[in-house]
Amino acid sequence: MSRSIVILLGHPDRDSLCGAMAERYRDAAQAAGHCVHLFALGEADFDPVLRHGYRQIQPLEPDLQEIMAAIAQCNHLVLVYPTWWGGMPALLKGFFDRALLPGVAFRYRKDSVWWDRLLSGRSARVITTLDTPPWYYRWVYRMPGYQQIRRTILAFCGIKPVRISGFGPVRSTTLAQREAWLRKVAALGRAAE
Repeated sequence: MSRSIVILLGHPDRDSLCGAMAERYRDAAQAAGHCVHLFALGEADFDPVLRHGYRQIQPLEPDLQEIMAAIAQCNHLVLVYPTWWGGMPALLKGFFDRALLPGVAFRYRKDSVWWDRLLSGRSARVITTLDTPPWYYRWVYRMPGYQQIRRTILAFCGIKPVRISGFGPVRSTTLAQREAWLRKVAALGRAAE
C-alpha cells in the first residue's frame, strides 16, 4: 500500500550523515512507490524563535506553511536529526515551537486539563545519530531526547506509533559502518516505516 510521507531533515547542514540518511530514506521510499516530500529545515526560511509565546501568534512564513500543508496531507512523518546535548538541534525544536500551534496540532478543551490531538492518524519514524553509545544513552542518560520527541511532542499531537532508530556513536565509525547504517535506513524507506 502506497503511503504519503513527509521527511523533515532537522540537521542544519544537508551535507551531513543525517542528510545522507534523509536522502537514502527518500530514494528507497520513492522507488517502492510511496509519495515522499523531503524538507531540509536548514534551507527553510523561517524564524525559529517563538517571539511572544502563545499570547500573540506569529504568522507562519511561506516555507512553514508549505511544510505544514504537506504534514496535513501525509500519513507518515519521518524526522532525521542528530542528538546534540541529549536532544534535538535548536532548529528542529524551533520548527516545533513555531509550527505545531494550538488549533493546528492540538486544541485545549475549555475548562478541562485534556486536549484534542489534531494530528491523529499519522505514524512517525525518528532517525537520529548520536556520539554517545546507544546503550549509554539508554541506561545512563535514560533517553531524554527520545522521551521528548515521542511523548511530549508527537504523541501530544496525536502522532503514533512513534518508532525511533538511533545510530551511534558516529565519531568512531568507519565508512563501512556508515554504509551499513544507510542500508538500514533504506530498508525503513522501502517499508515506509
